Amino acid sequence: MSGNKKVRVKVRTVYASYEGTLMIPEMRKRVSDVLNEEERNFINLTDVKINGSSEKVPYISINKDMIESIIEEG
Repeated sequence: MSGNKKVRVKVRTVYASYEGTLMIPEMRKRVSDVLNEEERNFINLTDVKINGSSEKVPYISINKDMIESIIEEG
């Protein structure tokens, strides 16, 4: 797990927007690598703010088919 990379992202879906931390596994380099994994239908985010709320949800899974856009925060 030490090789995993944590990236803050903003994800917009048909129903809501999410700001959270995406874990990129050691064998992947970019957010797009995680999105393009055909064997996985969901992405998992931690420490998530939904629709700009100040409250954080500890964990959420998002169906990749519902994602309209994803932006890596710099």
